[in-house]
Order: sequence, then structure tokens, then C-alpha cells
Amino acid sequence: MRVFNGADELRAAAGTQVGASGWITVEQGQIDLFADATDDHQWIHVDKEKAAAGPFGTTIAHGFLTLSLLPALIKAVYRIDGVKMGVNYGLNKVRFTSPVPVGSKIRAVVALGDVTEAGGGLQVVNNVTVELEGSERPALVAEWLGRQYF
Repeated sequence: MRVFNGADELRAAAGTQVGASGWITVEQGQIDLFADATDDHQWIHVDKEKAAAGPFGTTIAHGFLTLSLLPALIKAVYRIDGVKMGVNYGLNKVRFTSPVPVGSKIRAVVALGDVTEAGGGLQVVNNVTVELEGSERPALVAEWLGRQYF
């Protein structure tokens, strides 16, 4: 894990590759809980038998489930000491580029884009690629904005 000691170190890291999280396994239980939380029970996510005969041979994670794992994945890549509060500011770009079959392992590779003054804090652009173990194609690419207040 990379540690930034304050705003100056964070600014200096703009435009650099920060690192990669560890691999996590996406389990059917997570998929089912996400389906319940979002009321998205499409068969490709929750019906094992029907999905077995479908295009991927098994259930797949919701794209938004993969996206929702970004906070947990990124906190394993870096932290910023001296931050009083960090907030999710939104996303500029998100692409779900490959399905995540149940039982797959994913990890986040993070590069910092711009780090600029905004809203009384620093706006940080996280360029995130969620890799799918054993696949050349990523599961997700996103440009995620956060605001850090010191």
C-alpha cells in the first residue's frame, strides 16, 4: 500500500501509477445480496441453472456490483494521511468491458490523474482498471473523482 503524507505528496503524484490491490473473489452470496439491495434479480445474475445454459455458462456479477467494490479495492492500494474527510464526487467515465463470472478474482490497478484544488479541498481523479484474473481484457475501466479535505 502506498501512503501519501498530506496534500503536497498527493499533488506530486498526479499522473503516476499508484499500484494494484490484492485479488478478491466475487462470490454468489455477494451477487445475491446486491440483487436484493438493488432489486435487480435478472436471471444472468441469480439463476444458476438458467445461467448455466446462458452465454457465460454461469452467473455473472452485476456491472454495478463491480463498480461498487471500487472503494474497498482502492483503500487497499493507497491512503492519504492527514485527510479529515474524503467524499465520492462522481464518475466521468465508466465502461463494463467484460463480464465477471461468479468465483472470479478481480483487482484494481490505480493511476492518479489530475489532482486539483476544488470545493475547499483537493479533487483527485482515480483512473481505475479492474482486472479479471486470467483475462487479457479488464472487467471495468473508470475515471472516478474524489474530494479530499485536509
